Amino acid sequence: MLDAGPVLADLRAESEELDALVAGLPAARWRLPTPAKGWTLAHQIAHLAWTDRQALLSATDPEAFARAAQEALASPLTFVDEAAEAGARTPPAELLADWRAGRHELSRALAAHPAGEKLPWYGPPMSVASMATARLMETWAHGQDVADTLGVTRLPTARLRHIARIGVRTRDFAFATHHLTPPEEEFRVELRAPDAGVWAYGPPDARQRVTGGALEFCLLVTQRAHRDDLPSLRAEGAEAQRWLGIAQAFAGPPGTGRAPSGKGDPA
Repeated sequence: MLDAGPVLADLRAESEELDALVAGLPAARWRLPTPAKGWTLAHQIAHLAWTDRQALLSATDPEAFARAAQEALASPLTFVDEAAEAGARTPPAELLADWRAGRHELSRALAAHPAGEKLPWYGPPMSVASMATARLMETWAHGQDVADTLGVTRLPTARLRHIARIGVRTRDFAFATHHLTPPEEEFRVELRAPDAGVWAYGPPDARQRVTGGALEFCLLVTQRAHRDDLPSLRAEGAEAQRWLGIAQAFAGPPGTGRAPSGKGDPA
C-alpha cells in the first residue's frame, strides 16, 4: 500500500508554489484569461478550491458527498465549469483565503484518515494516497495554466513522479474513454527525472515503449502541451504511438488539449 505521507507533503509544497504565483497579484490581474477557454486566473484557483472542498467532504462526510455528487452528475458536462464560474465571482482575497483554508483542512483530514479505507469520488473510490496524488496532479496542471498566463517558467521537481505515475496508470482509461480497446500487452515507459535519474515503468523487454523527459510526459498526460511541442517524447510501436495521441491523466471525457505552440484549450 502506497504511503500517503510523502504524497501529502508534496501536495502541500505544490500548493505553496502556486500560492506564491498568485498571492501578490493585484485584483485586476485575477481576471487575466488563461489557456483554458473562458477561464481566468480566478477560475483556476476557484476550481482548485472547490475540488479540495469536495475531497474534504468525501473524507469527512461520505453520505453528504454522495448527495453532492448525485446533484453534480445531473449536469455532468457543466458542473465543473459552473462551480469555477461561481467561485471566480468571489473577490480575489476571499477566494485565496478560501483555497488556503480548504487545502489545509483537506491535508489534515487525509493525514488522519485510515490508509486502508477507500474514499468515494466521482469515479471509482480512491485510497488516501490516490486522492492526495490526484489533488497534486490537478494542482500542478492548473498551476501550469497560471504560470503560462503570467509568463513564468517553473522548474521541474521530483514531485512530478506522482503525476508521471498517474499518467502511466491511466493508460487503459485513456483508450477506453476514446472508445478504443486497451492493449493487452504492457508498455515500457522510461522518463528522465529532473535530477537526471530515470523513472521506469513496465517490463524492460516490452515491445511498446515510450521514452523522454518526465516534464514533457507530465505536460502531455495533463494536456498542457501539444505532442508536437514535446520533441523529447518518443514512442516505439503502433499502440504506444496511439497512446501518446490520446493520453490523459485526469478523469472525465477526453479533452481537446492545446494546439501546437501552446495555443488552444487545455482539458
